[in-house]
Amino acid sequence: MTIPTTSTSTESSISKFLPNPKRVAMLTREDRGWMSSTSRSGGQPRPGVDKGPIHLVEAGLPDQLRQLGWDVTFDGHHQFEEISTQDDPPIGILKNPRQVSKVCEAVAQTVAGHAKKGQLPLTLGGDHSLAMGTISGTLSQYPDACVIWIDAHADINTAATTDTGNIHGMPVSFLLGLDESIPEFSWVKPRLTPQRIVYIGLRDVDAGEKKILRENGIKAFSMHEVDRYGIGKVVEMALDHVNPKRDLPIHLSFDVDALDPSVAPSTGTPVRGGLTFREGHYICEAIYETGCLVALDLMEVNPSLSDADAVKQTVAVGCSLVRSALGETLL
Repeated sequence: MTIPTTSTSTESSISKFLPNPKRVAMLTREDRGWMSSTSRSGGQPRPGVDKGPIHLVEAGLPDQLRQLGWDVTFDGHHQFEEISTQDDPPIGILKNPRQVSKVCEAVAQTVAGHAKKGQLPLTLGGDHSLAMGTISGTLSQYPDACVIWIDAHADINTAATTDTGNIHGMPVSFLLGLDESIPEFSWVKPRLTPQRIVYIGLRDVDAGEKKILRENGIKAFSMHEVDRYGIGKVVEMALDHVNPKRDLPIHLSFDVDALDPSVAPSTGTPVRGGLTFREGHYICEAIYETGCLVALDLMEVNPSLSDADAVKQTVAVGCSLVRSALGETLL
């Protein structure tokens, strides 16, 4: 698939929370000699997701953002602590719990540090359990921030509801304080409330997760609502719910599996019937236009799961989504 070309916006948009010049910090660390992002949390079992950020960076994303007028801080030497899986036995059925916890806690501290400097932290994943860290870091600096979670999955299982033990399906429950039974995650403070998170793109939600969403009154727009109302109306309704006056900071957490596999095939848990190329980009464009974006995640690009053309396509889409969220326009 050929990615449509777009014009670049050199105008610095007015941000309600970030200083000018626009400053973005790409969160990275050294991994086997590569410049890699905060990717290897261990929250999901499929190998290769840790290589997604390498491909995004090598595709030229830092320079693409500089062309949009961003002052990019790209530091490849964050030494996030890891433990090997042989020293990390399951807790119940939860896999790699100590590794996930330690990496996410380090990510939270790093995100908070960049946010405190007035930078916009851009985190390239990696599996979506990392959002436990990125959002914790954002909320430590912007306590009233709201979260817009773009995903095929709700990622809100608890230790009691998960069938797989994969923690990339659980970060939202930890952020909301729904599961405080795992002491390894006691550092995660329940700063997020159900009223300040909204989902777009859901279409593969476990029965236990549906119950959690209903019982906590969490607003979610599935692909049914996208089909019924159109993406423009859905984004407007989502913003009206979590940020009605458009005066609160926004953390946008985007899992590429929210997109249809025909658009982004190289990801770990693809689900057919997802967002189109333009629907995904419209979300990013609309969030940027609010002037409220303070943090951005792009997660679950996995270059090990497809052929070279599909990987190239997914990486190109990932870069394009980030550019749209940071100000690139069609005209």
